[in-house]
Amino acid sequence: MRSPMLRRLLTTLATVALLTLTPAQTTSAQEMAALVADTVRIDAGGKLIADGGVEVFYQGSTLRAASITYDRAADRLTITGPIVLVDGDNTILVASQADLSADLTEGVLTSARLVLNRELQLAANQIQRVGGRYTQLDNAVASSCKICNGAAPLWEIRARRVLHDQQERQIYFDHAQFRVSGLPVAYFPRLRMPDPTLTRTSGFLRPQLRTTSGLGTGIKLPYFQTLGPHRDLTITPYLSTKSGRTVELRYRQAFATGQIELNGAVSRDELIPGDTRYYMTAVGQFALPRDFALTFDGILVSDPDYQQDYGLPGSDRLLSRVEISRTQRNELIQARLVGIRSIRPGESNATLPTIVTDMTYHRRFSGGLLGGEAGLRFQTHGHYRSSSDPTDPDGRYGPLPALGRDVTRASLRLDWRRNWDLPLGIIAGTLGEVTADAYRITQDNSFGGTPSRLHGGVAVELRWPWAKSGAGGTGHVIEPVVQFVWAPKGTESLPNEDSLLVEFDEGNLFSMNRYPGSDATERGGRLNVGVGYTRVDPAGWTLSTAVGRVFRTEDLGQFSAASGLDGRNSDWLAAAHLTLPQGMGISQRVLINDGFKLTKSETRLDLAGARYGIAGSYVFLTADPAEERPADIAELAFDGSYKINDVWTARAQARYDLETRRANRTGLGIQFRNECVLVDLSLSRRYASSTSVKPTTDFGLSVDLVGFGAGTIAGPARSCRR
Repeated sequence: MRSPMLRRLLTTLATVALLTLTPAQTTSAQEMAALVADTVRIDAGGKLIADGGVEVFYQGSTLRAASITYDRAADRLTITGPIVLVDGDNTILVASQADLSADLTEGVLTSARLVLNRELQLAANQIQRVGGRYTQLDNAVASSCKICNGAAPLWEIRARRVLHDQQERQIYFDHAQFRVSGLPVAYFPRLRMPDPTLTRTSGFLRPQLRTTSGLGTGIKLPYFQTLGPHRDLTITPYLSTKSGRTVELRYRQAFATGQIELNGAVSRDELIPGDTRYYMTAVGQFALPRDFALTFDGILVSDPDYQQDYGLPGSDRLLSRVEISRTQRNELIQARLVGIRSIRPGESNATLPTIVTDMTYHRRFSGGLLGGEAGLRFQTHGHYRSSSDPTDPDGRYGPLPALGRDVTRASLRLDWRRNWDLPLGIIAGTLGEVTADAYRITQDNSFGGTPSRLHGGVAVELRWPWAKSGAGGTGHVIEPVVQFVWAPKGTESLPNEDSLLVEFDEGNLFSMNRYPGSDATERGGRLNVGVGYTRVDPAGWTLSTAVGRVFRTEDLGQFSAASGLDGRNSDWLAAAHLTLPQGMGISQRVLINDGFKLTKSETRLDLAGARYGIAGSYVFLTADPAEERPADIAELAFDGSYKINDVWTARAQARYDLETRRANRTGLGIQFRNECVLVDLSLSRRYASSTSVKPTTDFGLSVDLVGFGAGTIAGPARSCRR
């Protein structure tokens, strides 16, 4: 082994020799090559000969070889291998012999192999270097698969000529033959592929095979077209056996302050003969001056079944939105315009609030002389229905609005809170809030004109946290809480459209108003009682639980039965969350009435390990016509994946309705990923439901070749059996 001192000495000698042999007037000092070798000598003909562990460094390239001979007259290098030429960070040439120009940019290498980005390998008997930009291989083989014992790789491309353009980062094949395990499966007279370092270029993307019960078997062949450095367009024809013809489009553009993305498709098929079907979505976000942000998203769909037929995510109520907002430490400013369009069968857009506007200004600040913290919120809201019918189908206090009701509202709310530390560790708090609302209601026989409302409430709260640390480092915290809220009983004389669904959980057990919107306010005196317990174990697991209930001075009939808040006393609320260090999390939340009958129940299980991931949930909701739920709902959902070994991963998902005793959706998938290929196979079925009477089955297959383009991550390499 050569010592560092010897290598430095040889480097100095080699550099002096090269400076002596190279004319100073044609080569600057920065362009000079540095050479390291065990021995360096000059023969009688003036040739510089370096032997033994030779290394040459020149303008970012590194050459390693057994022997190098430099002919000053021809300005050529004759190299004996094994040879390794590293050009930059992503290109490696390996050969047995070479004849190269002195700057390593021109020449021929024999028995050579080109490795790009440590993934794609191109091998040939002879490789030519041209102009420092092109590398040409004749009768070449390209693959990113590991080859074992001379066997054929999993896939390979054989071509008469391969040209790698290092500047454009493209690979060109002439008379290319694609083989799988040595068997020819496709022929291309000309083929262009991106090299592994290229992240963006025009060309065809991976094809996708899709089979559905409605459209038959079809293939998608996307074409990606760059439109400069900041824009691109993807065009995807989709042809299926049941006369399905679709063109999908995606346009993206980046700006200095934001970006937009447009997606759409136009289809003709046998599912709705004679009709042109379509969908379009638009998404964008921009940074505005003074830390404001603009976001928008929109959607158009021709018919209720289009998204399901073509495997697109979506719902049967289409929401489009434009929003400007700014969020700071103590301030929120938000304004948005929302458009709603229903494609749900039997639902009329004329009686839906198809245009909704909202503006919110919310600021937190010090309570001043009162101490504590205060907040001010100003909000405006409006929604419009195209119907002009003022009749109310289910009366003044029914859940359905007047068919043509239009509403404009302005609200101003002031809230305040302050805490005090009392003896024995007790924390006392006082809360207060007052809200003023002004409405303008038109086209409504039940609620018309310009009504207004002034509502407020005060609360006193006592918390007594008890903390204990065990000998082993275990921490325990028990916190009983009692909160008394007083608010006027009054009568609700305004229409409620934004607070029909009320959730009761540990997050709002001690809230002064549990309605999610502004149309309704919680009225009357009540006592909120609860206790929480948290255990933190040094082994890494945490348990937190909470139990609570609401006791009212009088039942004012404000809430529906399924909310858990109806009656003079609410249902019992119980919640628990367990987190384990092995990646397991369990959450449970239930509402139980006085008859020990479940009103609501929600269970969620999350499990994440090195080889698996599981997410499961169970939901039970009791029937409630006020929440448009005529029957009980009980549903199980599961989504999981399991890594069978280093290359195979299986996944499954299911959603099952326990009340109707049938599945809503099921799916299976398997993925194979190794050092050179990614194969993804999926099968899913969506069953008939209340919103779709036809079940559908969807089969998908996609294949990615690792080594072309930078979009696919390589998996582990195969092991060769001896």
